[in-house]
This record gives sequence, C-alpha cells and structure tokens, in this order.
Amino acid sequence: MPALPSSLISSVSCAPALTVAETAGGLPGALAGLPDPRARRGVRHRLTVVVTAAVCAVVAGYRSYTAIAEWVADVPASTALALGMTPDRRPSEAMIRRLLQAVDPQLLTTAIGAWLAGRTTTAAPTNPQAIAVDGKALRGSRTTDTPARHVMTACDQATGVVLACVDVDDKTNEITRFAPLLDQISDLRDAVITADALHCQREHVTYLAQRGAHWILTVKGNQPHLHVQLTGLPWRAVPDAARDTDRGHGRREIRTLKILTISTGIDFPHAAQAIQIRRRRHRLDQPKRFTTETVYAITDLHVHHARPAQLAAWIRGHWSIENKVHWVRDVTYDEDRSQIRTGTGPEVMAALRNAAISALRLTGVTNIAAANRHHARDSTRPLALLGVT
Repeated sequence: MPALPSSLISSVSCAPALTVAETAGGLPGALAGLPDPRARRGVRHRLTVVVTAAVCAVVAGYRSYTAIAEWVADVPASTALALGMTPDRRPSEAMIRRLLQAVDPQLLTTAIGAWLAGRTTTAAPTNPQAIAVDGKALRGSRTTDTPARHVMTACDQATGVVLACVDVDDKTNEITRFAPLLDQISDLRDAVITADALHCQREHVTYLAQRGAHWILTVKGNQPHLHVQLTGLPWRAVPDAARDTDRGHGRREIRTLKILTISTGIDFPHAAQAIQIRRRRHRLDQPKRFTTETVYAITDLHVHHARPAQLAAWIRGHWSIENKVHWVRDVTYDEDRSQIRTGTGPEVMAALRNAAISALRLTGVTNIAAANRHHARDSTRPLALLGVT
C-alpha cells in the first residue's frame, strides 16, 4: 500500500554537516540538511518552511500546535510568500502537529545551535566562554502510564543562548547524556563548563580534558569520600578570596568564597583547586536572623587561569540557565502545563522555545514576554529576526 501524503515514515538519511554559508545566513538555510521524516510522495510543504514558521510563531508568543497554525493562517500573503508558502494553500494544524511530532529533536537542536553560533559576535572575548549544563523535566508531558519527559541543556552563561539540548529518556539519566550533549558543540577548547553535583563524575572530567575544556563542579553527598575530604581541609585558616553582597526579593545575601590550591590528598582527577562558598541570608524585616549555607566545589582551573572574583562569577552564573532559559519556558511559555505528549512533540516544542529565546537574547532582549508581544504586532518582525528574506 503506498504511503499516504505527508505520512510520517522515518527517514533513514542522516543530516549532513552544515557549512559556514548555511549557518551564517537565515534559519531556513541552517535547517536545509534536517532529515524529513515523511515519505516523499505527497509532501506539499517543505520541512524547512513548516519548522521556520513554527519558530516564528513561538517568537511571537504562540505556545501550542493550534496557536502556531492560527499564526500561519492569519499572516498576510506577503509573509506567507516570504516563508515559502502558497498563500491560498497553507499548512493545516493537523499537518503541523504530525510533522512536529516526528522530527528528530536532537538533529533539530544541533542545526539551530549551529545557526545561533554563526550569529554570535566574532570579536575576541575578554574571558573564556562559560557554559552551564542543567536538566529540566517537561512536567506537562506526564501521563498516568509514563513519567514526564526530561531534557538536558547547555547554555552560554553570558548571553543565555542555548547551545545544545538532548532528551533524557526514562531508561537512562543525565549522567549518561552529558557527553552526547556537549558533543553537539563543535569547539570546547578553553571553555569553562559548570554543572551541579550530579555531574561531579570522573568520566565527565576525563571527557572534558580530552575536549580541551575546563570545569567547575559542585560537590555534595553523591561523592561522599570527596565531600569528606573537602570539608576536612583547613578552611578556618584561609582568608576570604572574594566577597559580595546582594539585595532583592525582600532579603539580603552575603557570599564569601575561599580557595585552596590542591597538591595532594584530593582523590579526583585533574582537580587543581578546592572552593568553599558560604552564603548568609536574612530577611530585610528580620536583620538579626541569619541562615547560613556552605557549599563546596572543585575545579581544574589553576590560579593563573582565573581570579577569585571570576570563579565566583562563574559559580553564581551557573544559575543563568535557570533564570534565562528554564524560568522563561515555565512562566512566559507556560511549558509545565503544555499538554503536548505524543511522539517527539514535547522535546521538539522545547527546542522551538529554546530557539526563540536564544534568537531574542542575541538581539539584547532581557524581557522575553515583552519581546513576544512586540513580534506579535507585526508578522515581518519574526522573519527579520530569523534571517528569512
């Protein structure tokens, strides 16, 4: 029996490597090598057209398959033509939904990440690139029979741009997906990778050493022997190397950082310095009631690689992935209440949200919700943002 038009038969082809010309141009060029999961017969709308239109809709604040289809149906004929659509024959909601439920999310993220990398400034940075790695559950994808989907993301601390993303299925965990995630980033030389205690693994630091990257890893109870070694160091005799104060959300926080160079006695490969971070907080209306938290970390960075203030900034900057990406997806895009659950739909929609947020961040946007409204008022604005001509 012949395949139905636009049927979602998996493609056996692999996505070719993107050229410099493709990543330096618009998003459609970067998506040109993405495998189409449909049979060739009966395809009316090219994959690049549908995915680019979906990203445009997400840039304008649209959150679901139905909303994306409404944006496509409502844009003027000139916008439809610019996207590569015939104005009187646009993709339907059913067609958009079936396609986005079958696209390979990792190949999609890799293509978008390469395009975003081509748009970043070519000026030499004053500091090494810092990349935060963290995972997030897509809570709305949970059903009575299956757990919520989980994705892991690598984000540039300075810009908030998502550089890579992989899914973490229920048969594995974030630890096994660490290397596949960072494999999507072509060059990690001299980059500083920050991650939480789950990724304080010997295999991870060996992998990063092979890629020429540096790392700062939090140490907690999942590495009990290492944690005991760090807490037993003579911290009382060590002066504060960095100190800063922050006030906001009705509280004041004082952070101090101490550093010890490791010569012997710490059983962890490539470790060069041990770090103690102490945070003292109090509510502004209760100035004498402090809570204190002490956290330990290790790094392969030597004294000459980074000053204490820079180490403190990278450690604090690790949470940029929460503030600049995960929080925006939850609050602005209401991701945790999304009912998209079929096929690869949850992961693909997360990739589209990451693409929209990252493209907006590269223009200097700090308020994503306001930027969504701005791009919703004129359908040509998302096209200009994504390089669609």
